[in-house]
Amino acid sequence: MCLIALAVASHPDYPLVVAANRDEHHARPAAAAAPWPEDPAVIGGRDLEAGGAWLGVRRDGRFGAVTNVRRPDALRPGARSRGHLVRDWLLGDDDGDDPAAFLAPVRARRGEYAPFNLVLGGPRALWVYASEDDALTRVAPGVHALSNARLDTPWPKVRRATAGLAAALGGEDPDRDALRAVLADRGLAPDDELPDTGVGLALERVLSPPFIVGERYGTRASTLVLFGADGRIAFEEARFGPNGAPLGVTRTTLTPP
Repeated sequence: MCLIALAVASHPDYPLVVAANRDEHHARPAAAAAPWPEDPAVIGGRDLEAGGAWLGVRRDGRFGAVTNVRRPDALRPGARSRGHLVRDWLLGDDDGDDPAAFLAPVRARRGEYAPFNLVLGGPRALWVYASEDDALTRVAPGVHALSNARLDTPWPKVRRATAGLAAALGGEDPDRDALRAVLADRGLAPDDELPDTGVGLALERVLSPPFIVGERYGTRASTLVLFGADGRIAFEEARFGPNGAPLGVTRTTLTPP
């Protein structure tokens, strides 16, 4: 997962809105979003290589997602799967308003993972844990975005996503076509706006849009999650293959238990 836009307490009928893109190698096997066999109350895609997940939601409102941190030395052979953190959170029984208990053992062994940002919580309270800083931050009301750096680091894709999400929530009902357009934005950022994460200018350009197009690597899934004030959760996942070819869409509504 490489872009997560979050609207917290920014719409009277939707206390939390999430718009997210997962970027990954196309050869890495994954399952489309569906109820999980371990708990059918959970829906999300699954990584079939390591067994984890990049984003998911449970019908009681528990939400989890993860992004990696972009830097040349971020890969660590033999590291624990960061996707297991999302999986374990969604299948756990800890209080969704306070993920500190869940994170206690994670923080103790965070060096066993490649760097990551973990989003935990739900419509009542949302948190981001940054493993590099060992910092747990409650997300304040407003519109935010997280890519492969710290929350609200102003990369071009982060600025575009926050502006687009805010605009899509400006009416009486969220504009879902506008939300989809935020995630579908393939425009390259100007060179003078690109971050320097140590991967070289050519790759910074390729990775700069919200939606990344490539033969071997690119955006694999675009997901919308709208948490209603009535407890209903609208979930949508669109999937893509090499060069952005559409592969299918899953739409469902979760009702509170």
